[in-house]
Amino acid sequence: MSALPGSHEGTAVTGLDSSPVEASPEVLATLPPLTEQTEAEAREIIARYPQPRSALLPMLHLVQSVQGYVSPEGVGFCARILGLTRAEVGAVSTFYTMYKRHPSGRHLVSVCTNTLCAVLGGQRIYDALSADLGVGHDQTAADGSVTLEHAECLAACDYAPVVTVDYEFYDQQDVESARRLVDALRRGEKPAPTRGAPLTDFRGISRQLAGFSQHADAAAERAAVDGPGVGEPTLVGVRLAAERGESAPPIEETPRSPHPSQTRSGPRDVAGQTPADRAGNASLAAADTPAEKAGAAQVHTDAPEPAGRQPAERGSEGTETPPNKSPGASGQGTSVEREV
Repeated sequence: MSALPGSHEGTAVTGLDSSPVEASPEVLATLPPLTEQTEAEAREIIARYPQPRSALLPMLHLVQSVQGYVSPEGVGFCARILGLTRAEVGAVSTFYTMYKRHPSGRHLVSVCTNTLCAVLGGQRIYDALSADLGVGHDQTAADGSVTLEHAECLAACDYAPVVTVDYEFYDQQDVESARRLVDALRRGEKPAPTRGAPLTDFRGISRQLAGFSQHADAAAERAAVDGPGVGEPTLVGVRLAAERGESAPPIEETPRSPHPSQTRSGPRDVAGQTPADRAGNASLAAADTPAEKAGAAQVHTDAPEPAGRQPAERGSEGTETPPNKSPGASGQGTSVEREV
């Protein structure tokens, strides 16, 4: 990759952004403050979780809903309330691409450029919008209306090429339809998504992701919930199967050997316990924290085998060398074998 670390091009290719948080005096002067109401809502979020730090993700969305991005003030706000360092909060906010590191536009336009969408025209859509707006990845138009970004799969391959606005879907787009959509957004209009809730704006959807309603009243909230959720491309397989009388084969249960811990083999004491039983009980008794107790319970002889895991056959430990294949042939043998 030729793009420099921290550049918009590098972010688009790698998904990582090592650039500093932008906080110019002009931006800070116009930034809405994080008020007592914001702090009260943050504490409401914290109350949903057994561990306060688990509230960090929705709290970052709350900051974005107020200020339009995760500002330096927002990082300090989350750190103070949760008892974390600014570095810990920054590590999380810079990991996820849904948290913006500089002020976003009124709307976030995401163009899927992953494989299927790209083949069907997603890259052409992105290139056209980029040229029209005069911006690159994760940059905002001069009028503050739209922030444009590449998106790595929007989980709607049956509707490709896909564009989302504030995470609402506009399906089966082409260059001209995407241009009309963005032009409408810049005029202050809110075209109805192909499916899903009515369009609001980036700060509104950030509030929704924080766990609060972004709608003015119950009627508007109900309209969002009742929005269309699925269309013909998603259901075409079901329809064709019904027309052809096709159905999936029944699932047959495969007999499973008992897990070694469930056989409870070995010499037993007067209480009917094996040495493994006694060791497991001792580990449980010595555990101090919930995490330690959970770990001890997971490996106790009474613990059921996790679903989907098959016990080793013939009492073997680890994997066996496949038939007709010598050890180390895959390149994963010992260092001595590889040297030979």
